[in-house]
Amino acid sequence: MEIGTIVAVAILIFAAVTVWKGVRIVAQGEEWIVERFGKFNQTLHPGLSIIIPYFDKVAYKVVTKDIILDVPEQEVITRDNAVIITNAIAFIKVTDPVKAVYGITDFAEAIRNLVQTTLRSIIGEMELDAALSSREKIKARLREMISDEAIDWGLTIKSVEIQDVKPSESMVKSMELQAAAERERKAVVTKAEGEKQAMILGAEGRLESAKRDAIAQVTLAESSSQAIQKVANAVGDRDTPMLYLLGEKYIRALDRIVASDNSKIVLLPADLQDAVRGILGKARSA
Repeated sequence: MEIGTIVAVAILIFAAVTVWKGVRIVAQGEEWIVERFGKFNQTLHPGLSIIIPYFDKVAYKVVTKDIILDVPEQEVITRDNAVIITNAIAFIKVTDPVKAVYGITDFAEAIRNLVQTTLRSIIGEMELDAALSSREKIKARLREMISDEAIDWGLTIKSVEIQDVKPSESMVKSMELQAAAERERKAVVTKAEGEKQAMILGAEGRLESAKRDAIAQVTLAESSSQAIQKVANAVGDRDTPMLYLLGEKYIRALDRIVASDNSKIVLLPADLQDAVRGILGKARSA
C-alpha cells in the first residue's frame, strides 16, 4: 500500500472522528454542559448542536424532566417528647443546569438531606396529636422552607408529599394503654353519675311521698274536723261527737283484726262496753 493511500485513509479517519466529536444530538428532556479547557463554555439544548472537537467536551448531562426523590424513613421527636416515624417524596425540576452542576456536588442527595432536617424541625415544634393530624400543614411549610435553598441550586420544588406520619411501636403501645385507661375512667365516671342520679331520684321520690303523706294527713284531719263539727251541730253536744268517732274507730280496728288470716286471738279493749254504753246513754238522753 502506498504512503499516499495510508495518509488519505488516516485523514478520512481523523475527519470522521472529528465530526463525531463535534456533532452532538441532545435528547428531549436533557441539557448538556460543555466545558472548554476545564471551564464552563455553553449549554447544549435538545436537538442538534456543534462543539469544537478536542477543545470542548460534554462534562455533564442534566435531566430537565421532573425528578422523583424518595426521602428515607426517619424517627422524629415531637415537642411533647413523643417519637413518630415519617418519610416523604419530593418532586423537583432542574431549571438552571449550570447552578445544579456547579452550585453543589450532588443536588439530589442535598434535597433529600434538606427535606429530612427540615421535616424534623417542623414536627419538633408540634404536639403529637397536631403532627398526626396536620399532614397538609406540614407539607406546605416544608415546601416553603426548602424552596429558597433549592433556587440557589438551580432547582424548583414542584411538590413535597408526606407519605407516612405514624407513631413508633413504643408510642403505639403507650397510646393503647392510655386509651384503655381513658375508657376505664369514663366507665367509672359513667357508673358514678348513674349512681348519683339514682340516689337523687330516690331522694326526690321519698320527698314527694312524704309530701303526699303529709297532704293526706292534713286532708284526713280536715275531714275528721268537718265530720265532728257536723255531728256536733246535729247532736248539740260537745262530747257525743268525739265518743261517736272513737267508737267508730274501735269497730273498724276490730274488723281489721278479725279479717286478718293470722289472727288466732281477738283482744277487746276493757273499756269498750263502757264506751258503747256511754254513747248509747248519751244518745238516749239527747
